[in-house]
Amino acid sequence: MATKALAFTFSFNDLFGSKAPPHTSAKVSVFSVRCSSGNGERPWKNSDARLLLEDGSIWKAKSFGASGTQVGEVVFNTSLTGYQEILTDPSYAGQFVLMTNPHIGNTGINFDDEESTECFLSGLVIRSLSISTSNWRCVKDLGDYLTERNVMGIYDVDTRAITRRLREDGSLIGVLSTDNSKTDEELLQMSKSWDIVGIDLISGVSCKSPYEWVDRTKEEWEFSSSEGPRDTFHVVAYDFGIKHNILRRLASYGCKITVVPSTWPASETLKLNPDGVLFSNGPGDPSAVPYAVETVKNIIGKVPVFGICMGHQLLGQALGGTTYKMKFGHHGGNHPVRNLRTGRVEISSQNHNYAVDPATLPEGVEVTHINLNDSSCAGLAFPAQKIVSLQYHPEASPGPHDSDNAFREFIELMKHEKNQTPNENLHQLQSV
Repeated sequence: MATKALAFTFSFNDLFGSKAPPHTSAKVSVFSVRCSSGNGERPWKNSDARLLLEDGSIWKAKSFGASGTQVGEVVFNTSLTGYQEILTDPSYAGQFVLMTNPHIGNTGINFDDEESTECFLSGLVIRSLSISTSNWRCVKDLGDYLTERNVMGIYDVDTRAITRRLREDGSLIGVLSTDNSKTDEELLQMSKSWDIVGIDLISGVSCKSPYEWVDRTKEEWEFSSSEGPRDTFHVVAYDFGIKHNILRRLASYGCKITVVPSTWPASETLKLNPDGVLFSNGPGDPSAVPYAVETVKNIIGKVPVFGICMGHQLLGQALGGTTYKMKFGHHGGNHPVRNLRTGRVEISSQNHNYAVDPATLPEGVEVTHINLNDSSCAGLAFPAQKIVSLQYHPEASPGPHDSDNAFREFIELMKHEKNQTPNENLHQLQSV
């Protein structure tokens, strides 16, 4: 191993100029610094990954988590906290999530904040990976967690520049790779030959058989100050990629919940004689799952229904409306929404790339909420068919709890239906 020695000699005049202390020696002792060169490991990591977008741009980065090559749609999320809930949100299937908050990983990982049993996103893109964790619930760090879940991650990349590009050009397909044997041209071809539009992503995240859900929001995390309902309502929840905290909030409001797969027949649901049906959030294009739209058609008007995100979009299509792909979607915990009935503004948690076109909906359907960033439809109601829906997440997780009252509105809808006389119910069914 070769070494080089550098000798330095300073005078006090060099250090202090004309203000050198009196009675000091003109010179100080010589000292040496030895620098070694050899094959020792560097204290930092070199770039070993590439994110290549379909527009041809190449972003060098450092990898963490799993290795390999993965294709997906790149979207940005503006949430400041809650990266673990985002990682386990099934609605991100088929997507790379870029966090605009630069510092990620500082609270590590705990098992209480997971929104599903798996990570369904294609990869995580961040600016700075925390070198340490500090949280009383932490059980492991983010890198180890992603490795165990076989999820790729990259850091030390200019997330601000990529976000600006996505805002200007719209969501882009990207390829993330740690494989040096693949050329940039090969990765670019992969990005151009894959498209998230028209793919049924719901079937890959839904449960395979029905099950009962009983867990409520834990007492230490309960934020609703009002008393729970005295009545118990049986809700059938269609799992299009449902988040655990949606189920917890329903249970906290006194619901008995049966979760069913996305392909569960409407006739089987109605045999359960539920007080209401929830159509959950989920990933991808609602137009790619016509079987789900058909299921929704066969249920609406018969029992009260509540749609969230994908469920909202499926209700829009089932009512005869159309959906469209947004430029870069809404992803984050800070989206302002106005309740048009009350004038109240809610700060909401959102995650969707598609929206319902309200101009295509039939007479009688009311737009109840709008997104104040772009005036897109954020909520619907159709009283004649006992329908309420939101394009965003009333359970948040992560995000603010401004919209939690939407669950109470669903409860009130079921309560009103339950208290009607048999003749009133018969009249409504005949008019559907």
